[in-house]
Amino acid sequence: MAAFTTTKVRNVCLLGHGGSGKTSLAEAMLYMAKATDRLGRPADGNTVCDCDPEEIKRKFSINLTLANLVWRDTKINILDTPGFLDFEGEVDTALRVCGSAIFTVDAKAGVEVGTEISWEKAVRCGVPKAVFINKYDDPEANYHRVIDDLSAKFGTSICPLMVPAENGALISLVEMKKYTYDKNGNRSETPVTPDEVAEYTEKFYEALAMVDDEIMMKFFDGEEITREEAVNALQSGIISGVITPVYCGSATNLWGVVALMDSIVDSFPYPDKKKVEKIVKDGEETTMPIVREGAPSLFVFKTLSDQFGRTSYFKVMSGELVAGATLKNVNTGVSEKFGHIYTLRGRKQTEVDALACGDIGVAVKLTNTNTNDTLTALPETFNFTPIVYPEPYYTMAVAPKTKGEEDKLALGIAKLLDEDKTLRFENNAETRQLLLSGMGDMHLDVALSRLKARSGVQVEVSEPRIAYRETIRKKVQCEGKHKKQSGGHGQYGHVKMTFGPGEAEGLTFTTSVVGGAVPKNYFPAVEKGLLEAMQKGVLAGYPVVNLAADLYDGSYHEVDSNELSFKMAASLAYKEGLPKANPVLLEPVGELKVTVPEGASGSVMGDLNGKRRGSVLGMNPAAGRPGYTTIDAEVPKAEMADYAIALRAMTQGKGSFTYRVVRYDEVPGMIATKVIAEAKARAAEED
Repeated sequence: MAAFTTTKVRNVCLLGHGGSGKTSLAEAMLYMAKATDRLGRPADGNTVCDCDPEEIKRKFSINLTLANLVWRDTKINILDTPGFLDFEGEVDTALRVCGSAIFTVDAKAGVEVGTEISWEKAVRCGVPKAVFINKYDDPEANYHRVIDDLSAKFGTSICPLMVPAENGALISLVEMKKYTYDKNGNRSETPVTPDEVAEYTEKFYEALAMVDDEIMMKFFDGEEITREEAVNALQSGIISGVITPVYCGSATNLWGVVALMDSIVDSFPYPDKKKVEKIVKDGEETTMPIVREGAPSLFVFKTLSDQFGRTSYFKVMSGELVAGATLKNVNTGVSEKFGHIYTLRGRKQTEVDALACGDIGVAVKLTNTNTNDTLTALPETFNFTPIVYPEPYYTMAVAPKTKGEEDKLALGIAKLLDEDKTLRFENNAETRQLLLSGMGDMHLDVALSRLKARSGVQVEVSEPRIAYRETIRKKVQCEGKHKKQSGGHGQYGHVKMTFGPGEAEGLTFTTSVVGGAVPKNYFPAVEKGLLEAMQKGVLAGYPVVNLAADLYDGSYHEVDSNELSFKMAASLAYKEGLPKANPVLLEPVGELKVTVPEGASGSVMGDLNGKRRGSVLGMNPAAGRPGYTTIDAEVPKAEMADYAIALRAMTQGKGSFTYRVVRYDEVPGMIATKVIAEAKARAAEED
């Protein structure tokens, strides 16, 4: 039997802007619960949660990290997330499996962009929320301004539970006690009356009254509301979203941390409080009841592939998982044995015999299991609703510095893709480049640094080339004659052709030969010769599209003619005719949809029109996002290389976009001249 039952488990993810103190709060909670014997600091690279070598080196969180502690006989699983936007996929992962979210907000800076973005994600996921106003020890901290900022941005659910008093003391509105802290974070308490914090108690009780009718009656009648009633109402209010409790303190000084953990135990939801879990069955999204006992079902929400092996992070979605159990992976059809199961505290694995419904653990050596997979011992076939990751659009070309390490590079990147679902990798045959896409420059820098550390591959990066096309605008007639005489049979093929713009994307090949000037059995050879020749245009060597070719005349030799001769003749006609047919360069143009705050729409449209050769087609209010606008535009792909970073700068990180190539358009003259020159220079270097 699991050491902690479902009602004694809390899954809490920490969200917020980078630098607001998420990892410091996790560290403080672990220290106060005696899960660690020292208080680490991110700046020193010695925290439990920032345990990845890249995190230690860079002094900030990059990964979703799991750390558990026990507080008042309750297990709290902390999911510590990065605050930087390049790693927002980790936030999406945490929100899929957590039971509640605590947002850390800097008491001096107030609500920052990262908090707003994560908040919106939590709302979409239906995750109960709370706020911890951190760094209250800062001399410039302003609790009242932050509360007003929270209320203005996130509405009437904001409800202070822990408010500051003089000399760094904090008052709990639930306990009606004032806590004073010494330099070691130890607290002493004294009772307070509601009148001493009247500014906040009225708002607190009003929030509770919105949840419970009996409390509402007591509130209006002026009767006392007991602690038990407040705790129960808080839990209901947090789960329903009617109440977003706001705590206060300093993680580095350990102020307010115990009160927060008490509230997590008393008022935050346990895993099966919502009763049902979202699943996909027979292609339709539906729900299934969460059952604490019986056959287990798991959802794998993260995979770590590093030098230590492969680790699968999972949540027990129903039933109880016992070590030694065998579960079927619904996605792969392969059965996996859980010979050993562990809980995690940073890097430290602790083996356990069982995990209850709702608990989180890890397993190693699940070779046929990936992120988003469902494993179950139930007979039914279903999938837990997968995590939807943001699409990466920031792309760089990568190549090993040492020749011959291409396979080593690909293998190393495959492991990165296994654990990071916001990375994409493509071997582009047309541009002959290896392309790595991520959420931003910092994301790719971290990925390549990991690649070097784990695989020993040093990588050079460059701008990705654009897959241009060529076509013609004029109709011309030409001929090609291939004649070669050597000992024995010679080679002879002769074609006369008309080339012009075609309607179809590729080659439209027709014949109008009369009198058998070219025998029909050579027609396929002529077409094949043209198709091969079209792989290289006459301007810059890019593939030719929309070409119509008609074979109208020619000649042959009864002995020397063969298919190869007519292939060569067609290629010669192509090389003679296309330069005369007004060849032009085409570039990929894509459909861009940008969703930005209304106040930033002018800057974004100005950037599209003025700097990116874009055409704005229209703008509409963003669906389901009040205060946001979606701009529809068309932009050449050549102008999109840095757009992920530029949009972030223009919108303070609040903008998002999707982009897909829809057609090819002619490249303007000056730009075409530059592209052609670069292509010829590159071809000369390669030769």
